[in-house]
Order: sequence, then structure tokens, then C-alpha cells
Amino acid sequence: MLQDVLAALPLGFFLAFLFGPVFFVLLETAAIKGFRAAFALDVGVILADVVFIFIAYFSTTKLLERLKDDPALFIFGGMILATYGLMSFIQTKKVLITDEETPEIRKLGKSDYFSLCAKGFILNFINIGVLGFWLGVIIVFGPKLDMVPNRISVFLGSVLLTYLIVDIAKILLAKKLNRKLTPNRIYIMKKAISVLLIVFGSVLIFQGVFPEQVNEIKDQIEEITPNDSLIGKIENFTSGEE
Repeated sequence: MLQDVLAALPLGFFLAFLFGPVFFVLLETAAIKGFRAAFALDVGVILADVVFIFIAYFSTTKLLERLKDDPALFIFGGMILATYGLMSFIQTKKVLITDEETPEIRKLGKSDYFSLCAKGFILNFINIGVLGFWLGVIIVFGPKLDMVPNRISVFLGSVLLTYLIVDIAKILLAKKLNRKLTPNRIYIMKKAISVLLIVFGSVLIFQGVFPEQVNEIKDQIEEITPNDSLIGKIENFTSGEE
């Protein structure tokens, strides 16, 4: 069991530093709203990961391979993400101009924390690429764990726990920025995060509208660096191979 835990640590650390919409929103929430708010958001993110893990583990590989590459899901998820980013971009301007006291100053209630948890869940869940990631992890590491449910549970649980611990460290570091945040800097940060969400959403939509072109690009990359795929890097990293 200890060996399975140690093998999961690098993967959890790697996962915590994958640059995506959740990464930037988490740092923004920590810097502006504090530790508890960011932690609530992160709990929602991890819950989405747990759902994806259950789907990947209990469903057939053939079904998941079709599901994770379904263009309609990429378009749907991308539209939600891009729309959320666009609305956030517009509403940020209105809040900072019309409100004398920004919403970050007021004390958050239980309903706010629940909303942040739901926000984290949705931001992670609409990214269908996360499902592909966990599917790849199970396909790669499952046989190494002899497909024993207890060993797989320990491995995946250790990955998520490591991910959470690293995220807590990121939240604490980002929280220190709070003292340096002026209304103008908050405005710029919110605008930048909104633009990033729009960009990530647009990328998902592009994957859905032009799946053949995306697959061709992936094939070309794999031909150039056949041993440097994402899962390949993770597998080599966790096994200590160069």
C-alpha cells in the first residue's frame, strides 16, 4: 500500500499545477475572497474529479473513448465556459463602477460557500478533457495495480489528497496578495481571469467543431515525440524513469 501511495504523490503534484480555468479561478478566489472561499471552490473541483473517476472506473473503456471524444460535448462545455467568462467580464465592470463597496469586502455566508463549491464543481465538470485524463490514468496505472479495487482506491485517493494539499499551499500563497489588492488591481485581475475563461472555452469549442484537424495535430505531435504524451510523461515520472 505504501508503494501505491508513493507512486501517487508525483501525479497529484503534477495535477495541481496543470494550467486550466480552475487553476486561475482558484488563485483569484484565494487572493480576493480568502482561504475559506478558495477551499470551498476547491472542494467542488475535487468532487467533480471523484465523479469522473467513478465514471471512468465503472464504465466500459469503449464507451468512454467515444464519450470523451464526442464533439457535441466539447462544444457544449466550451459554450458554457466561454459564456460564463463573457458574463463575468461584463458584470465585473458594472460591479466596480456602480457599487461603492465591492462584494469581496462583505463577509461570506454559508450560501456563498455552497455557491463557490458548486462553481468549482461546474468549472471542472464541463471540461470533458478531465474525463479523458482520468480515463488515461486508470488505463495506464490500473494494470500496474493488478486491477485490485483496494489498491486502485488507495492510489487515486492519494492522488486527490496530494492535489488538495498542494492546492491549500497555493491558496495560502495567493491569500498573501490580498493586502496588495487595490480596487483597480481587483478589476484588472477579474478581467484577465474572464478573458482566460473565454479562451479556454473557445479552445473546447474549436475541438468540437474541428475534431479531425485537432486529431491530425495530435497525431503529428505523437509522430514527432511518440514517448512524450501526457500520460506517458506521468507514467515515466511516477515510475522514476527518464
